Amino acid sequence: MMYFAQAHGVRPVYIPELGREISWKDDVVAFWKIWRLLCRERPHVVHTHTAKAGTVGRIAAVLAGVPVRIHTFHGHVFHSYFGLIKTRLFLLIERCLAAFTTKIVAISEAQLEDLAVRYRIAPKSKFCVIPLGLDLAPLLAISRGGDVLKAADFSTAIRIGFVGRLVPIKNPAMAVKIMERLVQQKPCLRPIRLIVAGNGELKEALLEQVREARLEEHVQFVGWQETLVEFYAGVDLAVLTSLNEGTPVALIEAMAAGLSFVATRVGGIENLMQSPREEFRRSDGRPLFGLYANGALAESGDEEGFGAAVAYLLQDSARRERMGQEGRRFAQKRFSKERLVNDTKALYWQCLQLSVGAQGAL
Repeated sequence: MMYFAQAHGVRPVYIPELGREISWKDDVVAFWKIWRLLCRERPHVVHTHTAKAGTVGRIAAVLAGVPVRIHTFHGHVFHSYFGLIKTRLFLLIERCLAAFTTKIVAISEAQLEDLAVRYRIAPKSKFCVIPLGLDLAPLLAISRGGDVLKAADFSTAIRIGFVGRLVPIKNPAMAVKIMERLVQQKPCLRPIRLIVAGNGELKEALLEQVREARLEEHVQFVGWQETLVEFYAGVDLAVLTSLNEGTPVALIEAMAAGLSFVATRVGGIENLMQSPREEFRRSDGRPLFGLYANGALAESGDEEGFGAAVAYLLQDSARRERMGQEGRRFAQKRFSKERLVNDTKALYWQCLQLSVGAQGAL
């Protein structure tokens, strides 16, 4: 994201040792550098994001005497990431860190319930909800009918867009399996294409999966995109197959771009759904998928239900258009960057006013 910072005239302090993976050597060096930075700058507020930075940053902030320590959970690693022992260790670490955290931010009501009730990270009183906020203007300006693919054989197809890291937690293999179902079922007259934006450790395995299923003409990988405006302008329906999510940016962006979507019912995704809800069921009465005003949800890992939801929407372009417009109104109202900035500033002042040490410093 350095390109983004430079475009906005921001010069971040970059600590290369602070990486995603656990490395005791690098993590100790990262902690030392952050602690020295905090001791030198003497900030009134330290606000951390994600598990690794949240651990190293909050410990450094406590030892540096920073009066207000805030942490935002964008998602969590308490299921579908690691084995039982490792997961319990991370739970213990987060509970300990919570005791030294002034306020914990969840990005949806569902996530707050998950963290406070299911995983007992901290009492509910220590949490607040601040939904994500993004610069949606370029996406809100999209008019349908763009073509990111620039390939004649894709231009007449109904295009399904997948945006995300190609890693196990995002479950991109399921998106390819859904495509295999759709190609066999042929739910509509037009050809169907899956367009995948993103890179990650599963890229080669996914390419092999596509080859084995003989889907080369139906799936295209366009790699990591610095801007997704053209991508969203060139697809007709968004899909998200994740095993675990907080509030996925990809769905917010898709809604802002005027797209309907099909997603798995995990994390805070249900908080994105707009009523009314219509339940579709299998022949034996079990739920198949839920249809909402702006999209559809299937249970995590349910290829039959997910595929049925995609097929249903592919057959009705007018419904997709209505759902896309409903999602666009919702995203514009709830997820603007202006609302995020105002909510965050209000939280900082609230915490500072409650901090005797911060008041003395001010």
